[in-house]
Amino acid sequence: MTEASSDIRRAWMPGSNERPNSLEIILLKQSFVLPWNQFLYAEGGEDEVRLAFSTHDILVRGNHLGLLLADLSAQRVSLLLEPVRAERFGPDTEPQIINIAVRKVE
Repeated sequence: MTEASSDIRRAWMPGSNERPNSLEIILLKQSFVLPWNQFLYAEGGEDEVRLAFSTHDILVRGNHLGLLLADLSAQRVSLLLEPVRAERFGPDTEPQIINIAVRKVE
């Protein structure tokens, strides 16, 4: 996980003040880089967020993902990182990604 501020640890990395060109998704066995210009929408809540790109659908499950949804809607995220098993059992008071699934749109 990356340190996004001094008190909140996130498994995603907001870009700098400039909007990043792409979103990198690093899974345990595979990685994807999707350009933000193919982003269609994001939806979800505190425990699940879905991103739709023209070529892929991404489902992110976790805790306190409202902050992630806000960052995604502003296209400020440059990295989503799937945690290894040991990192999935952190405190449930912080934003946390438990699982990321990527599916190619047919």
